Amino acid sequence: MQYTLILQKKGVFQQCAVCRRIGRGSIARSAPLSRQRDLVPQRLYKPRRPLLFAAIPIGIAAMLGLGVYPSLVAQTTGPTPTLSSLKTVPVPGPSEAELGAFVRDKKAAIQLGKALFWDVKVGSDNRTACASCHFQAGADNRITNQISPGLLSGDRTFQLGGPNHTLKVSDFPLTKHAALDERATRMGDVNDIISSQGVFRSDFVGAGTLGATDRCSALSDALGNGGFGFHRDALNTRRVEPRNAPTVINAVFNFRNFWDGRSNNVFNGVDPFGMRNANALIWQEQNGLLRQVAATLPSSSLASQASGPPLSAIEMSCNGRPFVALAKKLLPLKPLSTQQIDQRDSVLSGLSDNTARGQTTYQALIKAAFQPTYWQSATPVTLSSANQQSPGNMDLIRHPKRNFDSMQVSQMEANFSLFFGLALQMYQATLVSDNAPYDQFAEGQNNALTLQQRSGLAIFQGQGKCINCHTGAETTNASFQSVVAKRLERMMMTDAGKAIYDTGFYNIGVRPTAEDFGVGGVDPFGFPFSETRMSQMGRADLLGSSFNAALYPAVQPNERLAVDGAFKTPTLRNVELTGPYMHNGGKSTLMQVVDFYNRGGDFAVENKANVPPDITPLGLTQSQKDDLVAFLLALTDDRVKFRKAPFDHPALCVPVGHKQDAAGKLVAEVGNALQAADASYQCLPAVGAGGSATALKPFMQLNPATR
Repeated sequence: MQYTLILQKKGVFQQCAVCRRIGRGSIARSAPLSRQRDLVPQRLYKPRRPLLFAAIPIGIAAMLGLGVYPSLVAQTTGPTPTLSSLKTVPVPGPSEAELGAFVRDKKAAIQLGKALFWDVKVGSDNRTACASCHFQAGADNRITNQISPGLLSGDRTFQLGGPNHTLKVSDFPLTKHAALDERATRMGDVNDIISSQGVFRSDFVGAGTLGATDRCSALSDALGNGGFGFHRDALNTRRVEPRNAPTVINAVFNFRNFWDGRSNNVFNGVDPFGMRNANALIWQEQNGLLRQVAATLPSSSLASQASGPPLSAIEMSCNGRPFVALAKKLLPLKPLSTQQIDQRDSVLSGLSDNTARGQTTYQALIKAAFQPTYWQSATPVTLSSANQQSPGNMDLIRHPKRNFDSMQVSQMEANFSLFFGLALQMYQATLVSDNAPYDQFAEGQNNALTLQQRSGLAIFQGQGKCINCHTGAETTNASFQSVVAKRLERMMMTDAGKAIYDTGFYNIGVRPTAEDFGVGGVDPFGFPFSETRMSQMGRADLLGSSFNAALYPAVQPNERLAVDGAFKTPTLRNVELTGPYMHNGGKSTLMQVVDFYNRGGDFAVENKANVPPDITPLGLTQSQKDDLVAFLLALTDDRVKFRKAPFDHPALCVPVGHKQDAAGKLVAEVGNALQAADASYQCLPAVGAGGSATALKPFMQLNPATR
């Protein structure tokens, strides 16, 4: 399928706003300026790959109300294009040969990954699982003790409500405007972050044994004691992460993960940083001898991501816990030993009764899932203190490294980060929601979308400009398909200058750039997260995954970049259920998000050096906003909403703030005078493959179309 784009004259490009939005392959789809080609008469354009709502012919465009402009004439050749269901997009991952070098039984690896993801004993406190921040459609909807101060900007003070505050509807949006569609009318603003509570401040002492918690030394988190300020009434509260927790559902389609992209596409078997960490080595048995080797497994950002949070002193761990200590704690244990598993669980049903579960351990699951060359050696491994601390600190605020005595461990213990990361990646790769009403519509079920949702679709890809960053069936430019096609791109900026940026990462003016540099930040080894900046400094050799600098714009030493304050474009699938929104969690409803874009961002003027040109007032009416929100609801997969396989899960209880006495003061935990007691827990029952009769609700149970 090809289009011929005929312009009356080349000057139309400068004069016509519609023409400026014309991208490859479609006159009906708005494409960002970053993807413009030189517009000349009679030039042929051929789309690289299937795009969400891409290449809609004029007839369909007219039906959907997209509009056809007289200054442009489209001519279609070849077969009639169709909309793209996510079912048409291959799930990214290593090749069979690449994965097979490590994994010998995929089914066993997925079972191991699901157990580890949901097991609260992965946390030092035996109360914090990976799923503790990703239990609601892959995200987190708790409202008590979910505020973090502006830690990444150096702020340690709470502006909204302080530790243990329960969020109210009136707290949102965090940046308020007197006139919703006028960004110059800002009348209230806080730099606090709405995110997920993790663990208390403490230093790691030793691994828990026989299922016990890790041995840790509690430290005051008061500002006067060098803490972050998660402290009230002389007691520590659970720390809260400095960025909102994104959904893990469909995260497998991201080329890089985390908001700042620090979860590298290449998994080194040790930490999130790929080839940037020269000391990241795993142990392999070769001809009867144990050797340290480098792992460079491509298309494995989820494995990189999974290796970070278990050692985070904010999210899950006592400060300084090495991965080998987590191995010593978990390997002898039966999976999910304190949590119920539904007997119809799509993956864990074989472990659903205590008899079956008691017959296996995490050690046994690793043996079943992974190649023996990575665990079978009887030769002990001596780990120095430096070996134990070789992973890069994934916390955005660096913690001092701890010194430990040398220890002898097994090969399996030494390689536990490898097993943990790959198993979680294998499990999360199954969390694909590709049966939303939109997918059904794209597959030819015309009644899958209402007329209002079809109108919203037209706005999404037209006047709303949403498609410019949320392209493809994956609804993100940060997708594997989008990024491998073009890792770096040059675009026009709001001030008419040109800059190069990382594909899929944008500064859209949510917060002032200096508060959080996002992909413009720096990793523990002094390298920038940004691939553009890495290329500029001559270190493209560390990017991996077939990065070929010759395919991308040459980044000149002093060339302007647009990476500071830029964040990964999130998927919009299931967005009805994944609030609060934005990297700061600053919007509570989808209508607040639409208001944000309609006024052209909250801080786009202040951030103009890094803001793309599409962040500009849109001029949508309230009726158009309603239609757009209605369309976004069509991206919800009912299997996610009702926790049907593959989104079923074991039982999980997550802490929801801390106990207070009648006077409103925090109550200390029994046996720990430094720590506030957890209050009630939000408990999710175990759900089997058939799902639950109760639907998940939006954040704070708010109507997505309200403010």
